[in-house]
Amino acid sequence: MVSTPLAPFTLNRDRIRAEIQALQSELVEWRRQLHQYPELGFQEHQTAAFVAQKLAAWGIEHQTGVAQTGIVATIAGQQPGPVLAIRADMDALPIQEENSVDYRSRHPGKMHACGHDGHTAIALGTAFYLSRHPDRFHGTVKLIFQPAEEGPGGAQPMVQAGVLQHPAVDVIIGLHLWNNLPLGTVGVREGALMAAVEVFDLLIQGKGGHGAMPHQTVDSIVVGAQIVNAIQSIVGRNVDPLKSAVVTVGEFHAGRAHNVIADTAKLTGTVRYFDPALKGFFRQRLEQIVGGICQSHDATYQLDYQELYPPVINDRTMAQLVRSVAETVIETPLGIVPDCQTMGGEDMSFFLQEVPGCYFFLGSANLNCGLSYPHHHPRFDFDETALGIGVELFVRCVERFCSLESCN
Repeated sequence: MVSTPLAPFTLNRDRIRAEIQALQSELVEWRRQLHQYPELGFQEHQTAAFVAQKLAAWGIEHQTGVAQTGIVATIAGQQPGPVLAIRADMDALPIQEENSVDYRSRHPGKMHACGHDGHTAIALGTAFYLSRHPDRFHGTVKLIFQPAEEGPGGAQPMVQAGVLQHPAVDVIIGLHLWNNLPLGTVGVREGALMAAVEVFDLLIQGKGGHGAMPHQTVDSIVVGAQIVNAIQSIVGRNVDPLKSAVVTVGEFHAGRAHNVIADTAKLTGTVRYFDPALKGFFRQRLEQIVGGICQSHDATYQLDYQELYPPVINDRTMAQLVRSVAETVIETPLGIVPDCQTMGGEDMSFFLQEVPGCYFFLGSANLNCGLSYPHHHPRFDFDETALGIGVELFVRCVERFCSLESCN
């Protein structure tokens, strides 16, 4: 991830159309309403009801209960044309909020700590504007309100439910409010933007015994420690150094007493990479290393390895479209950040495996206002000025892609 310094931002109102500026207060109201009532993956019933109520009030055709709690809205332009989808995630995280704002979470232990409340508000604002201006674009816009991005994953079930069909989606776009970038910037690039997410759970079975008599035991901690060290060689010696990858052990639990050799050890971890060609490689290599070390110590093991999300890969043409649109909206010395990447994962990747598209970051941090805590932090919050900017970006992407020129 390229580190970009935070800088003051002044909104150029000439670049945000008057009707979207007029929506700003409602965008903030919607976002804060959603923020107060966060819901975890596939539990977004109140959130979905709020979205559906707005869509119905505006006369926008929509389907509820998609992949449990998802919603798909459809808006037709003045004439036939291509189909562009816009995706927004709705779920929150199991985090106790520590902000003291009046719109703080009212659900103990749950919090919108990643900006999904903002994503939903931006998508609603986009839906409202487009429904009032079908003459500004040709074709169809689908707005996909997705559950469970944070887990266990709602994008793949929505794809399986057919949200990219009837009518068939030609391209898809989405954004992520991003506190790693300052307000007034956009991070967009072709190719890999976010990493694949894979996780593993490893149980090592040794033979416990007295700490003073190790020769009578199989020390699961010694075995586990060797595994922790050895699997770092996967990236260091088995992956092309020009390709980024990470193997992290996040948990190591074993033993209960000073003088007892633990018979079992539990390790959990995650694997991240950008190159889709590496799919399956880490699972195989981890199995080889763990198996070899355990065999050498006369230990046994159980390895549960899960491939959760593939990498987020942006289509070149769509990334160029988003960048060209962003350049018409954003004007600061920082402007567009083309080298913006993160080893964080996102299940937007499942949509991008099916149709070309672009996922991009919208800078939302404002250090001067204390709005720069990182994502998933209990004091995460963002500058709500980004909401109107997000609507403007989405609307211009629709107008650019579904313009009369592109349809002829």
